[in-house]
Amino acid sequence: MTGAPRAHVVGAGLSGLAAALALGGAGHAVTLHEAAAHAGGRCRSYFDRELGARIDNGNHLLLSGNRAALSYVERIGARSSFLGPLDPAFPFIDLGTGERWTLRPNLGRVPWWLLRPGRRVPGSRALDYLAPLRLSRAAPEASVAQVLGGERQLFSRLWEPLAVAALNTSAEDGSAWLFGQVLGETLRRGGAACRPLLPREGLSESLIDPALAALRRMGAEIRFGARLGRLHFAGDRVSELLFDDARVALGPGEPVILALPAAVAARLVPGLVVPDRHEPIVNAHFRVAAPAAAPFFLGLVGGAAQWVFRKKGILSVTVSAAEDLVDRPAEELRDLLWRD
Repeated sequence: MTGAPRAHVVGAGLSGLAAALALGGAGHAVTLHEAAAHAGGRCRSYFDRELGARIDNGNHLLLSGNRAALSYVERIGARSSFLGPLDPAFPFIDLGTGERWTLRPNLGRVPWWLLRPGRRVPGSRALDYLAPLRLSRAAPEASVAQVLGGERQLFSRLWEPLAVAALNTSAEDGSAWLFGQVLGETLRRGGAACRPLLPREGLSESLIDPALAALRRMGAEIRFGARLGRLHFAGDRVSELLFDDARVALGPGEPVILALPAAVAARLVPGLVVPDRHEPIVNAHFRVAAPAAAPFFLGLVGGAAQWVFRKKGILSVTVSAAEDLVDRPAEELRDLLWRD
């Protein structure tokens, strides 16, 4: 597409970076505008002075079946920056009973692993794992809990933790159909689509810095500290971007992508309808040197914490759909999550 018009992407989080790369790959000259002094948004790494260590501002675990995400990783040349178990393995512990187990799907599409009790959730039967087939036929308003909550033990020990992590909302509110799409890309395609992948060093090193380098190789202009205040419209198209430090007039056919939080986009675009409910995610980081043989991550059932990730000198805890925790004092959260 030689001579394609310049494209403007506002927001340098993961979605903005992916959009800029796609536009650059299609032949557009690209300008990427970011209000902060760094890229990555909610997916980046930084040095925490209190811990005296570099940490991620969240925990992002990729599954090998997430083709869109892995296509992005391949495009920026960062595949070798991820690590994880060679075979799909999801270790769990029930904090109430102390019971431990590891879910181990086999690599192929034929799920013979369901016939092996040692690969399943304790107390579950092979036929119990057919229940997610109902998700694709669920009514639009049906929740994960309504469709899968009948078998309480398997629900609380597998479906609920996976749904909350994938959808960042409670299983009582999460869409059954949407969770079915997640399982359709991963567990239902066999263990080869379920291999967990984690950044070897950090989120920035795997997902952000290589993308910025790829954009610079394309000749993209990257503007940090560029906060978009208003859009001017000419009819139904954007004619001008008004930043705190500059005005950018757009020529005919120059596309604009707003890769921004929904509430910010709604402020800029008159009449734009966006979601008005969002669940927070709470992360806690503890400076602990875990044994090298410890699993990369561990699912926790029956506590406040949901997942623990082992990183270099750090144990990092994640709680999704954390509306009940987010406003508690940091010291209280520290003690609660450390106990788990």
